[in-house]
Amino acid sequence: MGFVSLLAVATTPVVEVLLVALLGAYLASPRCGLLAPSARADLNRVVYAVFTPALLLASLASTVTLQDALSWWFMPVNIGIVFFAGGVLGWLAVLVLRPPPHLRGLVVASCSAANFGNLLLIVIPAVCREDGNPFGGDCTGIGLSYASFSMALGGLYIWTHTHGVMKRSSEVCRRMVADQAAAEAHDHNKKDSVGVTVIVSVRPEEKGKEEDEDEPSWNEEGRPFSLPSSLSNQHHTAALTPLLSSGKMTSSDSLWAKLKQGAQQIVEEIMAPPTVGAVLGFTVGTVPWLRSAFIGDSAPLRVVQDSLKLLGDGTIPCVILILGGNLTKGMRKTTMSRWVIAAIICVRYVILPVVGVAVVRSARVLGFLPPDPLYEYVLMLQFALPPAMSIGTMAQLYDVAQEECSVIFLWTYLVAALALTAWSTVFMSILAA
Repeated sequence: MGFVSLLAVATTPVVEVLLVALLGAYLASPRCGLLAPSARADLNRVVYAVFTPALLLASLASTVTLQDALSWWFMPVNIGIVFFAGGVLGWLAVLVLRPPPHLRGLVVASCSAANFGNLLLIVIPAVCREDGNPFGGDCTGIGLSYASFSMALGGLYIWTHTHGVMKRSSEVCRRMVADQAAAEAHDHNKKDSVGVTVIVSVRPEEKGKEEDEDEPSWNEEGRPFSLPSSLSNQHHTAALTPLLSSGKMTSSDSLWAKLKQGAQQIVEEIMAPPTVGAVLGFTVGTVPWLRSAFIGDSAPLRVVQDSLKLLGDGTIPCVILILGGNLTKGMRKTTMSRWVIAAIICVRYVILPVVGVAVVRSARVLGFLPPDPLYEYVLMLQFALPPAMSIGTMAQLYDVAQEECSVIFLWTYLVAALALTAWSTVFMSILAA
């Protein structure tokens, strides 16, 4: 397969995503107004609670059997390596570039969570249809199975690890807003207190002298370095009151409370609808009597599987439309530095693909992989994919960094058209050697 054919194959799915995203941007524009912010939020909740779980359940139940799951055991390990390597690189980018606190989770998520399902479902069948590909002419069926398994496993990782990262970012954002409001209220009260003191206690002929002595020092953010004695006493008393009234508070109690809170958060993330859908789909696909009940032309509950597939088919277009709608905000204003965007692109399309080649080749030498070049191609391609569109769903769901997320998606998916083409060529040449 020549470079021009490969260019068309690798570019087509990304161009399709961009075209649908442009439609979403138009629907969200003031001229059209069909995808207003409230409409996008409502649609996003439906995608989160209904469409995504149905897609994962239907695809896993129909394509993955117990024998497949056992022979493909390295794929969840491979995706875990993608998340770990991308998360570490994203964390290093945060340490070096120091973006605002509420954007740090978005940077880590964009570097670690990839589009493991949507693009693979389009790219792999397109590659299999091309003459001269190194995988043979009859690879579409097994390729779709690989892509569905990758999508389900990626969904499990995304809706546990990445979901937790974005949720914590939203909590940081809310705390920042609350702290800023409290600081502004405190500064307002401080100024009022100083003004009253000047009027009452300063004589006119000594006003200029006393103002210089009594006026507090202000830092570059407009906040006083020290509090007035009355306010300082009030804050000191308020801080000591809980400690004086609750003498039983110990470090062990605090540790136990943190452990309970962490366990509760893990349970909530595991019970997220997409995660539940993936687990149920994997269970139906791997348990023979459940699979025979739902899958197949003669299955008694085939209508349930067909209904789930019908719902799941709406996931990808809805997510891309929401992405395009959010682009209208991201192109107007953003606090995302261009260096942060460049770092994410470098991690996703330069460093991670190199790591992927090393990991997959090492796994092949160690005998961890079945003798299937298409399987190795899918494993390598998982390291070169753009960020998961579910990140935009989470940003919309928790109302955090939506504009910045849209800008990251815009540039990473534009670059993906060239990066996927280049790395697909490299991966196929390695496998054909």
